[in-house]
Amino acid sequence: MDTVIRILQTAGGWHHRLHLRIENPPYMALVIEATDESGPCGLPAISVCHYGEQNGDTMRDPEMCFELGFAGGPHLNAFYWRNDYVAIEQWSRFIRDGNYCYQSQLHEQHERFAKLWDKNLRQQGFAEAFERQRQQHA
Repeated sequence: MDTVIRILQTAGGWHHRLHLRIENPPYMALVIEATDESGPCGLPAISVCHYGEQNGDTMRDPEMCFELGFAGGPHLNAFYWRNDYVAIEQWSRFIRDGNYCYQSQLHEQHERFAKLWDKNLRQQGFAEAFERQRQQHA
């Protein structure tokens, strides 16, 4: 998710109250925010989400959660995927009863999806839209 990393760097990095909403018509707004809890390896975590609406309810389309790692340079490691429109919620890495659980095939699917989503966010110009928003509010 190089595009999200670029946006985070432009925003000054991760912090506990991080909440970014990037408007980029005609695409759905992108929301990047710090989560209240750490990821499964104890690293800072972020949620990246497009939100839609159905019958007055906010719908995630999709939401992914990532741990933010710094070894070897900043990077995001997926552990959660959710899409409310298809009623699917998946955890590929998690802690259960104090034990680290890793579902390798599901994690690989999450990472592949994240790469495709990153490509789309880059092509749709979300990093540039965020930079424009920051300049307008400066």
